[in-house]
Amino acid sequence: MVNTVKFTELGRGTLGVKERQERERVATSRAILDAARELFVAEGYNNVSIRKIAEKIEYSPAAIYSYFPSKDDIFLALAEEGFRMLFTSSADCAMSQAHENHVDCVRGAFWHLYEFSKAHPEYYALMFVDRSVPRISQDWDRFGFVREMKSNMFDIIQKAIDAGDFKGGVSPHLVFRVLSAAIHGVAVIRLCERIHPGEDVDALARDTLEATITGFRTGFTCSYSSDSCN
Repeated sequence: MVNTVKFTELGRGTLGVKERQERERVATSRAILDAARELFVAEGYNNVSIRKIAEKIEYSPAAIYSYFPSKDDIFLALAEEGFRMLFTSSADCAMSQAHENHVDCVRGAFWHLYEFSKAHPEYYALMFVDRSVPRISQDWDRFGFVREMKSNMFDIIQKAIDAGDFKGGVSPHLVFRVLSAAIHGVAVIRLCERIHPGEDVDALARDTLEATITGFRTGFTCSYSSDSCN
């Protein structure tokens, strides 16, 4: 009985050490990502080195490399986090589409994109604005969920088209692209502070979104080709 108790206590102690080590590893990884995100946005991706990230958290560059093989890997980890945060509410919308007007669901998804740019400006800047960061297409397997969520949104838009809510023979790819451009335009204006004193940017975003949706609902002659987006 004594030996059993000692063995059990030893097992618990060993498990505790492993859990503690894992928590420390997660915390260090989090510190690296947070420091990198701040530096990438403040100084530009090309101007930030692994050494600079290490100095910010008082680690050695070698320690950083034990967590992330390269600076690109750090960015891709941040981009994955950002896209997962962005698509959380979009997934909720897609799941409830059977109980909602499809146009309302589309509107909600793109409004969420604008809200994301406000709530997480650093992630948004890295994901959509900074031209120097790696393209996520270099690791498509990792970002398969992004393609899946876009495909889900295309399906919802197609349902709105089939129901006659969006007119003019438009494709879901065109609707998605034009709505994205509309919302990104206002989000970047806000992010870059290209606004007038007292200007209500939220109202501008809402009106831009509504004007774009109204155009698709009433119909217009489209000059943009979405073939390259298919």
